Amino acid sequence: MTNKERMNAQMAYIADDALWEEQQICRKKLQRLNFMDRSDFQGLEEAVRDLLGKSDGAFINPPFYCDYGTNIEVGKNFFANYNCTILDVAKVRIGDNCQLAPNVAIYTAGHPVHPVSRNSGYEYGKEITIGDNVWIGGNAVICPGVHIGNNVVIGAGSVVTKDVPDWVIAAGNPCRVLRKITDQDRRKLFGNEEIDEEAWNDIVSRMEF
Repeated sequence: MTNKERMNAQMAYIADDALWEEQQICRKKLQRLNFMDRSDFQGLEEAVRDLLGKSDGAFINPPFYCDYGTNIEVGKNFFANYNCTILDVAKVRIGDNCQLAPNVAIYTAGHPVHPVSRNSGYEYGKEITIGDNVWIGGNAVICPGVHIGNNVVIGAGSVVTKDVPDWVIAAGNPCRVLRKITDQDRRKLFGNEEIDEEAWNDIVSRMEF
């Protein structure tokens, strides 16, 4: 097997010249994205589409960092805020209507625990999946192999080392489920504060519940 085949199979692999060449292509695309006019929103959207290969309304506020770009799949209306890092040596699949706050880090990459094995140059990647309608708070870290369900909120500063089920708020280091999200949360804004009447009426008029 080639090292790329081993990487894609989530096996131990070495980043050889062929993989470095793919990373060089990605870095050139990142150079364009990260240093273009930040007020050129259309240009930024085009640069994101070029990096990921496809997108449906995806928007990334640069700077943004990844290894390949082609291993990242995002759904409709994806948004990543400033300084997001996705180490995509394995697949990262993100659903529709997902939002990443600043400094979110998604790591599929890992290295052997023992220094003898680690110093050999072998590494690995384990896929990460994130469902629909997920909001990940600032400075959160998503570790290799994690699966996050639909309609989830991950609190700021969390380190997610294990799977997270649907319809929950989870936070902490290590991240743990705090509670379920229920209909009582529909009008919640911040803490116990509710969305004001004008905004709520507008939401109701435009959305299907």
